[in-house]
Amino acid sequence: MRSFCAGHLKDITFFNPNFVKFFLNLKPKKTLSERLNAPYQLVVRSEENLAEKSSLSFTYLKLLLASSFVFLVIFISSLFLSKTLLAKWFDPKYEIAAQKKQLISLAHRIDSLALEDERKEKFIQSFQRILRGDTSSGFVDPATALKSTTEPVKSVGSMKLAPADSQFRKEFEQSQMISFNSKFRELQNIFFFTPITGFISNKYDSKKGHYGVDIVAKSDESVKCVADGTVILSSWTQDTGNVIAIQHRGSLVSVYKHNAVLLKKVGSFVNAGEIISIVGNSGEMTDGPHLHFEIWYNGNSLNPEEFVTF
Repeated sequence: MRSFCAGHLKDITFFNPNFVKFFLNLKPKKTLSERLNAPYQLVVRSEENLAEKSSLSFTYLKLLLASSFVFLVIFISSLFLSKTLLAKWFDPKYEIAAQKKQLISLAHRIDSLALEDERKEKFIQSFQRILRGDTSSGFVDPATALKSTTEPVKSVGSMKLAPADSQFRKEFEQSQMISFNSKFRELQNIFFFTPITGFISNKYDSKKGHYGVDIVAKSDESVKCVADGTVILSSWTQDTGNVIAIQHRGSLVSVYKHNAVLLKKVGSFVNAGEIISIVGNSGEMTDGPHLHFEIWYNGNSLNPEEFVTF
């Protein structure tokens, strides 16, 4: 057999046609750099007449760099948004921080409510002790204090005051009047319902220890609440029988004594004009069916006739 070459293929009597075709088309392989820098052109033609509309020249290297740049921009933008604008929606740290702030705010509110509840509880307990006549806590009945005074009060009507002292006394009395008016200004804005219709058999007299008014009414008459409030006392005492006390806004408390039946329990909220009890004759300090009604403001008893029309 002769040596194999392209010029003597015709002399070979046996050969594989596919092998010859592969051999003739065999070309040297391109490097990676050559493939990346090989130019290409993207042409856009019309479908009707195949006219060229636009063209774009590119290489694989340029296409790879452009794709990497776009990916880098998208990645950085996503990272920035995830740490700023989108963090409130997707980052659990922000939700946990918001919940912690809310818990701290609720804890402060609970503490303040607990302190307020403790102050009100002390006030209610002190008031209940006063109603029961318990003076062990240091409460002094004004009427008892007046009766225990043995020394006569010296008259000062004949004393002559200097002009400066007279001016000072006048200014002091005016300031006391202003203080008194501002003290009860809150009560002037409250509309008091009439607890019961009847006539007053015993008026208010703090010097005699009578801190309310006695109202005689028909038997089984309904007793109404004078203003909106919460029941702080609903029990029975030996002297005053069935007693119910209601805490209104501010430090205003209304008390209803000698009832036959109590219709509200401690902690119940009652509206102004709502029925809370039935007139009776319970307790030892009573001489017939009537209602003993009292008004207390900041721990001081007030004359109910100055605020309620009976």
